[in-house]
Amino acid sequence: MTTTHGKSADVSERQAREVAEAARESEWRKPSFGKELFLGRFRLDLIDPWPAAPRDPDAEEFLARLRTYVEEGLDGEQIERDARIPDEAFRELARLGAFGMKIDKEYGGLGLSNLHYCKALTLIGSVSASTAALLSAHQSIGVPQPLKLFGSAVQKQSFLPRLAGGEVSAFLLTEPDVGSDPARLGTTAEPVEGGFRLNGVKLWATNGTVATLLVVMARVPEKGITAFVVEGDSPGITVERRNAFLGLRGLENSVTRFHDVFVPAGNVIGGLGKGLRIALTTLNTGRLSLPAMCVGTGKRSLAIAREWSAERVQWGRAVGTHEAVAKKIAFIAATTYAMESMLDLCCLIADDASNDIRIEAALVKLFASEMGWRIADELVQIRGGRGYETGESLRARGERVAEAERMLRDMRINRIFEGSTEIMHLLIAREAVDAHLAVAGELIDPEAGLRRKARAGARAGRFYARWLPTLAVGKGQNPAEYGEFGPLATHLRYVERASRKLARATFWAMSRWQGKLERKQGFLGRVVDIGAELFAMSAACVRANASRRPAERELADLFCRQARLRAEELFVALWDNTDTLDVTAAKRALDGRYAFLEEGVVNPVGDAAWVAAWQPGPATARDVRRRISPDR
Repeated sequence: MTTTHGKSADVSERQAREVAEAARESEWRKPSFGKELFLGRFRLDLIDPWPAAPRDPDAEEFLARLRTYVEEGLDGEQIERDARIPDEAFRELARLGAFGMKIDKEYGGLGLSNLHYCKALTLIGSVSASTAALLSAHQSIGVPQPLKLFGSAVQKQSFLPRLAGGEVSAFLLTEPDVGSDPARLGTTAEPVEGGFRLNGVKLWATNGTVATLLVVMARVPEKGITAFVVEGDSPGITVERRNAFLGLRGLENSVTRFHDVFVPAGNVIGGLGKGLRIALTTLNTGRLSLPAMCVGTGKRSLAIAREWSAERVQWGRAVGTHEAVAKKIAFIAATTYAMESMLDLCCLIADDASNDIRIEAALVKLFASEMGWRIADELVQIRGGRGYETGESLRARGERVAEAERMLRDMRINRIFEGSTEIMHLLIAREAVDAHLAVAGELIDPEAGLRRKARAGARAGRFYARWLPTLAVGKGQNPAEYGEFGPLATHLRYVERASRKLARATFWAMSRWQGKLERKQGFLGRVVDIGAELFAMSAACVRANASRRPAERELADLFCRQARLRAEELFVALWDNTDTLDVTAAKRALDGRYAFLEEGVVNPVGDAAWVAAWQPGPATARDVRRRISPDR
């Protein structure tokens, strides 16, 4: 594959799939609750009893100091108004050690567990989502995490102390015409004496305008996509613009150009051609930072909804006592409890390293981003006109600030960040059907010969002969099972039954569509959404049972009742839907058949491309990078 004139390589659909498949971590060395759930095996023993969080006085002391600063010194409204995190915030966060939360102590970091790290992001995000995103991008997907997992001793010693001390890192994968399809990556790293010559343009690099160290994904000829640590001030790097967004207005997000940038050979992370695998592995735990901010939004939304709905009177009663509003408050409370339960559980099992959490982390990212958006939307509705009004405008009228409209704007990106909902559906679905593809892959491969298909058929027959009978009967049909969970036992029995039902549905879909199943994205999305609801129910029940607090059991019970209704609707929609008709209608719309419907409005005429092309060569735009002044 080659690139010309700044355009990414043209690749076939099969080639794109092969690149993505090669980057997958295909082996399962540790047990996975999520993997077993999709196979119809409700392995409650993998998450119950609730994992214990080891005491860490240093982490608790850090969180206390961080809370003081966030309460007294971090001004979310100012960041929103100025569309800029002030230099002093960078300096104070560096003094606190926030840029080294996930960096080991031997390199000057705090060495926080995933649990304490996510608690910190929840705290910061409740005041300034832009600041939480800065810290998350810096150490969840920026230089620290890839180096922690794949870096050499020399790389760790060279770069991690700088990052723990307050220098900022960024992750650069996306390009102007390349998003979730890395096979078309256009940035190249040509081998030269002593290293590589980097050329290309990267889009949407969070922290890109302020970062002094970058993780850059580039294609090395004959070797594949490779990850590099790149000094942000290297000759040939130009930050061509800072992008502006609907929300997260303080985000320092860039378009960055590389023109003949020299990168030493020692700055390759993990080996040539390992870039995509490094990126995906990094995201296994890196995805937990985004749900942490969604949990913060849920908690803040609940506080606003509770206080407002108790005080605001309509029709002679507090608005929160009217059923229409009460249902929204109940949804916010129950769902926030479930999101936090899922997140804490993922953090705890990631910290003890006993389970493989790639599916669970993806599920909590998917679930929290979708539900967090719904929570913010419901809060705006509860607040009515005031929910649509900015905090600054509310203050000017002498009313208490409640940043509902800002939360709504900030939360919207989470359904796109670090894997859009649609991509997450496909990613999780691929893992969910992994066992089927492992035994029947060649059977459904149109390019496999008859001999290979015969061998695959025999292998599949043996697997399904053992597996299918296990889906007929299970603990969920015994009214006495899970009795130690008290009133919550009925929900766990439902999860067990639903898990087997979901596995049967997946099998029938494989039988019906075979290799075409990968194109049935509506079906696969519903399978994943059911799995997310079941995982959320499990986490909420186990947490509530461990706490023994009546209030937590009430929230877990409420959430499970709501989730069961959603899951049952999804089960029906697996087979009763308009997916085929929708695809046909969309093709007709793309062909212009329904263009008459666009009449009667003004569509501004423009000749600019929907996706801007880039040309190789030196920058022609002014460099807009920002450097934080030293601590005074």
